[in-house]
Formats: sequence, C-alpha cells, structure tokens
Amino acid sequence: MKTQPHQRCDYRWFLEMPTRWADNDVYGHVNNTAYYGFFDTAVNRYLIENAGLDIHEGKQIGLVVQTGCSYFSPLKFPCGFEIGVRADRVGNTSVTYGLGVFEKGKETASAQGMFVHVYVDRQSRKPIRLSESLRSAVMALAGDRQ
Repeated sequence: MKTQPHQRCDYRWFLEMPTRWADNDVYGHVNNTAYYGFFDTAVNRYLIENAGLDIHEGKQIGLVVQTGCSYFSPLKFPCGFEIGVRADRVGNTSVTYGLGVFEKGKETASAQGMFVHVYVDRQSRKPIRLSESLRSAVMALAGDRQ
C-alpha cells in the first residue's frame, strides 16, 4: 500500500525554516539528504526549548539509530516551509519522532519521515531512562498517541 501524505493537523509543534541555496540539487529541487538535516534541527530545537536539553554539557544525549522519509512533492529554493513534529512512540530510553515537511501555506505534507533517538549517558554511551523534563516534553508531542 502506498504511503499517503499526512496533514498539518497530524503534528503538535512546528518550526519555520527557509530553504537554502545549497539545498537544491542539479535537478532543481531540494535534495533528499537535506530533509534529514531539517528533521534533526527541528527535533533538537524542540528539545532545547521545551525539555532544557543541554547539547554541550548535559548528562543525557540522544543518538539517532533509525531514520526514514517518504517524498510527495518537491521543495525548491527559495521557499519557506515548516517542519511538524510529534512523538509516535515514547519508551523508557527511546523516542520515535514523526516529522512532516509543509510548504508555507500548504496543509498536506511535501515529505514525512521518522527519527528514532535512543537516549544515552554522554560519557558511557549506554542507554539511560528519559529524564523527567525530557519525558514531559516528548509526552506533550505524543498527545493521545500513547
């Protein structure tokens, strides 16, 4: 069965971003690899702003262990877009984030993807339970999905 694009209402938090000149490829659209950078930026921005994630000194860090993306319609430079973020699954030491790329003014995703972060101790790199602030922030993204 073909994956269908999600709608803006399927996501709980949004980050507005512009395409950059360097995002376009020789075919005249944003290259597929740029989307993973968009996803990483949106998730980490949300965590910094809403969970107090300390990317420089914090004890707990998230490592990406799985990613995926489906593409429906191209973005081009220059255009504005938003990344929608939600939590599809919240475990003891991991979170599966759902992400949607919405061209400015559009309700249907141009692309959608997923990131799985396993949260580990910065020093040992061994998985550790989500901190209370992290769990609270990602549960807000989960809504009734949990």
